[in-house]
Amino acid sequence: MHSYQASDRQEVRCAVRFPLALPVVLSSGKGEIAAVTRNVSASGVFFELDSPVQVGLEIHFSLRLPGEVLGTSHDVLVYCQGRVVRCSMNQSNYQAAATIDEYRFAEQ
Repeated sequence: MHSYQASDRQEVRCAVRFPLALPVVLSSGKGEIAAVTRNVSASGVFFELDSPVQVGLEIHFSLRLPGEVLGTSHDVLVYCQGRVVRCSMNQSNYQAAATIDEYRFAEQ
């Protein structure tokens, strides 16, 4: 029987991540926060922001995904609902990761 240590673990990704810097406004019961995405997948988003957000906070946001990234002739607007799962600070700003629990595409 092999025991695994932290150095033996590999992070498993559920979905492909796209490195996209998209402006976004996070809405919650506590107001709105401006942010910029750093990467986006079908199951989550990684943001940079000027202020911290609380882990567990439920958020709503819209993403306009570029058509050239999706392989479509036009951009696609997606309405998302999720929750913050991690928040930390780097040298210049805050970084937060959020799940996407539900989403729907806007009628075009």
